[in-house]
Amino acid sequence: MAETEARTDAGTALKHAGTALKHAGTALKDAGTALKNEKVGSVVSTKMQKTIVVEVSRRVPHPMYKRIIKKRKKFYAHDEEGTAKLGDVVRIVECRPLSKLKRWRLMDVVRRAPQVAAQPKDLDVKV
Repeated sequence: MAETEARTDAGTALKHAGTALKHAGTALKDAGTALKNEKVGSVVSTKMQKTIVVEVSRRVPHPMYKRIIKKRKKFYAHDEEGTAKLGDVVRIVECRPLSKLKRWRLMDVVRRAPQVAAQPKDLDVKV
């Protein structure tokens, strides 16, 4: 008897916690600070003006064989100042549609790519 009461109490507590989370989410949305989807990936292209291509990779189990495989997806993101360079690890955040393909905005650069400077002897230039 005590077990069933404890089980129902736990179930009611979970139900109330779920509704509290739902109301907290709507309160955040009403305040204008709705939670946006964020992704972290590496920059694979910066050839467009104010646009970068970010490749996000994730590891998921194969649906049938359960082996871990890597899946990759490319996202077009808006980079207003042109701060991201090729190879940087960046964080992008979801936003309103900016163009046909752009639905993401650059939030910040997590890690800069190492910039390798070419030496004159490597370029076969007489100094």
